[in-house]
Amino acid sequence: MTERPAAPSPAAEPGRRPAKRPAKRKAWTYIRAEAPGIPDLFAGGARRKRFWKWWLWDSLDDAGDLAVHFGLKLLPMDAASDLGAWLSRRAMRRNPRKVRIMRANLRRIRPDLDDAAREEIVRRNIDAQGRVLTEFSHINGLSEGPDRLLIHGLAEAMAAAEGRPVIMLGMHIGNWEVGSVAVAPYRKAFTVNVPPPRRARAWIAERVRTKARMGLVPPGRQGAREALRLLRQGQGVVFFCDEAFRNEIRGPFFDRPLHLEGNFAVVARLARATNARICPWYLRRRDDGFRFDFRILPNFDLPPETVRGDRLIEDVALLNSVIEPVIKANLDQWYFLDNHLPGAPGKRKRGKGAGRGAGKGGPAAPPQRGEQTAET
Repeated sequence: MTERPAAPSPAAEPGRRPAKRPAKRKAWTYIRAEAPGIPDLFAGGARRKRFWKWWLWDSLDDAGDLAVHFGLKLLPMDAASDLGAWLSRRAMRRNPRKVRIMRANLRRIRPDLDDAAREEIVRRNIDAQGRVLTEFSHINGLSEGPDRLLIHGLAEAMAAAEGRPVIMLGMHIGNWEVGSVAVAPYRKAFTVNVPPPRRARAWIAERVRTKARMGLVPPGRQGAREALRLLRQGQGVVFFCDEAFRNEIRGPFFDRPLHLEGNFAVVARLARATNARICPWYLRRRDDGFRFDFRILPNFDLPPETVRGDRLIEDVALLNSVIEPVIKANLDQWYFLDNHLPGAPGKRKRGKGAGRGAGKGGPAAPPQRGEQTAET
């Protein structure tokens, strides 16, 4: 459950191909929701309701979010982390559906484990999910305590990629927000910033990430273009290919058919277009709470191709073969364990990365104004 798996050799081409032509994701443009004005107040109907929701009820929620964020700063780091674990355990008692989803996913992803081992993963994952939320108030304080963040192999990886654009291929394990603190002393890096829907939470996320010296790239079509520009300038850009969309796990594939709808395809295209070095990394939480090991897997280039775009699905399979074993070995700290694997039993319901769209199996509509997805 806690072992570090050996990374697959990037030189070995995965042989698995999709059973049919893989689906592609349509590009979408992120539009930030605009504040309603005085004309909306006097317009009546839905516009007036939105005015009061934005300026009154949402503002009260924002005040609560800010109070919690800055209040947690008054607690010691470990106390804040332990509080998150305790709150998460209480919340999950009132949401047994999430626990059932975790158990169903574990039966599919790790059929080699017995029931007791899978139940231990569920218990630890519940704690980890809560810790991530309350630790956000103390992320940047980790740089002041070197014993809290041990970095393995990052200096060597950055030296090997000197003068090259780098795609930092992260995973939602442990507390991935800590990655910015680890990378900052070695290289300026940028990450796609998907703001949470609530205004205060979006402000908090941006504040914490910029204080960690992480450059922010907008989501959607704008972000892809900006990432391409930065990589062509020789910069580093962080991407996450383990993702969920409309409460369904889209990556890794876990023996499902390959597709081109996720960030695997985005990363492969960007790496091909810019000759970027790919540097996979993840953070493993240690057993003593708010302490982490930052680990770099062997970095690599995509294999050469004879015709542009001819190897895209093989590139996607290769990237998946790098991160999937790591996630399988760290499911007790993987953020998306409580999202559905397509085909898993249970009623679909909006959750992390939820958005509007067609029903299961239907085409995915782009997010509407102000909507978010958990793609990056």
